[in-house]
Amino acid sequence: MLWLWVAYWNAAALLCGAAAQYSSDECSWRGSGLSHEPHVRDVEQIYLRCAQGSLTWLYPTGAIIVNLRPNTEPSSGGAAGLHACIKPRADSKGAQLYLEQAGGLSVLLGEREQALGAVRCFSLAQGTLFVEAVAHTDISRRITAFQYELVPSQGPGANMYPYLHSASCKPCSDEEVLMAVCTSDFAGRGFIRGVVSSPPPSPTSSLGAAGDGHLSAAVSLSRLFHQKSAVFSRSGARGRLWRGQLSVPLQWGVYPGGDDEYLLTGSVHFGEAWLGCAPRYKDFLARYQAAQEARINPCQVDLT
Repeated sequence: MLWLWVAYWNAAALLCGAAAQYSSDECSWRGSGLSHEPHVRDVEQIYLRCAQGSLTWLYPTGAIIVNLRPNTEPSSGGAAGLHACIKPRADSKGAQLYLEQAGGLSVLLGEREQALGAVRCFSLAQGTLFVEAVAHTDISRRITAFQYELVPSQGPGANMYPYLHSASCKPCSDEEVLMAVCTSDFAGRGFIRGVVSSPPPSPTSSLGAAGDGHLSAAVSLSRLFHQKSAVFSRSGARGRLWRGQLSVPLQWGVYPGGDDEYLLTGSVHFGEAWLGCAPRYKDFLARYQAAQEARINPCQVDLT
C-alpha cells in the first residue's frame, strides 16, 4: 500500500503551501516543522544543487522530498551515472528516509540505522529521497539531520569511493598516481606506523553499501604536499612531522610498512580521510621524473 501513500503525499504537496520555516542555499537546507498545522500532512519540495551539503530538519512533521542534483545545466546530463550517499548525524531521529521510485517507497535509513551512523547510497536515476516524520506525541527533542555527497559510479577514482561499492584492490596506473598527487584532497610522503581493524557501522543495505569494516592506519609524514582539510597535524620536534589517521577498505590488506616510505594520497568523505593511491615513494619518484623528462606530466608538485 506504500504507493497509495506516495500518491497521497504528492497530491497533498500540490494542495498545501510550503508553510515550514526554513533557510537554504544551493548546498544545504535547514527547516522546522513547528509551523505545520498538526492536522495537515504537508509535503515540501526541496532542491539542492551541490556536490555535497547537509539537511537539518528541526521537530519534523509531515514529509519532505529532497531533490539532489549537481550544480550543472540540466541539458548537460551531469546527473547521469551519479549516486547520492547519505550519512546521518549521530543524534538524528524523528524521521525515516526512503527512496521513492515508480510510485513506491523503499526504506533507506530507519531511526535505528541513523543512530548507528550507517551510510546509504542510491543512484539518482533510481528515484528521489523522501523523508517522512515518524509520529510522536512529543517532537520537541527530535531533529533529523544528515550530510550528503554526490559521487560518480564510474570514471577516475570511482572504484576507490568507500561507500558506493566494495572498493576494488588494484594498483593505480602511472597516470592515476601522477594525477593523484595533485588532485587528491591530501598528498604527502611518509610511513604507515600501525593498522587496526574497525567494525562496520551496521549491516549492508541492498540499496547501497554501508560497507564492511575498514582498517584504520596511523601514518606519519616527513613532507606534506597539500591537504584540503585538517587530516594531518604537526608533531615531533619543532613540528617537523605530520601525523594522522587514514581509513582503508578492509580488502586492501594494508600493513605497517617498516622502513618503506610511501606517497600517501586520498580523499575526505563525511569528514573522514580515506587512503587512495599509495605507491612506494621511490617508485612514484621514478615515475614522476620520467614523466617530467618526457614532458607528459599532467601537473607540477614541489617535492623538495
